[in-house]
Amino acid sequence: MALVVQKFGGTSLADAERIRQVAERVIESHRAGHQVVVVVSAMGTTTDDLMRLAADVSDQAHPRELDMLLTAGERVSMALVAMAIEDAGMPAVSFTGSQAGILTTSEHGEAEIVDITPFRVRDALEEGKVVIVAGFQGVSPDSKDVTTLGRGGSDTTAVALAAALEADLCEIYTDVDGIYTADPRVVPDAHKLDEIAYDEMYEYAVAGAGVLMPVSVDFGRRYTIPIHVRSSLHDGAGTLVSQVTEGAPAIKGIVHQSDTGAVSIIGAGVDTHAAARMAAILADVGIESGPAEQVDLRVSSAIAAADGEKAVVALHDEFVGAAP
Repeated sequence: MALVVQKFGGTSLADAERIRQVAERVIESHRAGHQVVVVVSAMGTTTDDLMRLAADVSDQAHPRELDMLLTAGERVSMALVAMAIEDAGMPAVSFTGSQAGILTTSEHGEAEIVDITPFRVRDALEEGKVVIVAGFQGVSPDSKDVTTLGRGGSDTTAVALAAALEADLCEIYTDVDGIYTADPRVVPDAHKLDEIAYDEMYEYAVAGAGVLMPVSVDFGRRYTIPIHVRSSLHDGAGTLVSQVTEGAPAIKGIVHQSDTGAVSIIGAGVDTHAAARMAAILADVGIESGPAEQVDLRVSSAIAAADGEKAVVALHDEFVGAAP
């Protein structure tokens, strides 16, 4: 029997029907003999809606009260998911971040997890229940206030909770099939990676890939928690983020940020030669680029934002190719 942490994002919980679908997937895992902890985001656009409502009410910052407001979104999701699971005949219980023992720094809006004491979670699992935990939030032991973890906070909650529980696997269910060698909306030949090393995924995240936030990958890396990025829309295999594997391609993929005009290549094969090839390829297709900057497994260069898609296609063809 494995202990599995499953995280579901807002699009997976957008309405009542999708919540029932999530409940069915969770129940399937539990019936397979696994202990299951579910971490949920707020439904659909709830967080954005609450942010807009706060702005309509007040033009002041109110960081403490904003955290009190925003954490309500995940509390709605956790309660509804628990109801759906129990209606299907499976015992379930929901916990807020503080009830689950997620302790953070005191900084509102961008708090960091400092410890997790998941006593109530463990007790509920021992009672045979599915446990649903509100993502994106915790409590500061210093101020005793509710806090939020910032962008991607539910992913961070899931991986950190998996580490604290010594889980066998953390599954991140999202609206994409996994991690690709480039943005498939830009590069039609981009292919999904079956697996990627923690360090490479961390560089992907730092460069702006967006599927996982850097802090969640770092938790997985530090505590060697396998992270499986999967689609919430079907049962297909996604991308497993884990230790370095032998025989993996030297360059894993290309990441670009169209809003800032930067392009990066990522993978174990990144070196000064890769940086020189990158500059030459960009020049060959008529793109002016700034000096290449290498950081660990990533080399990046500044380009005009308008050249982003053209650069990604050229670099993907050279470094990654159409298929592994």
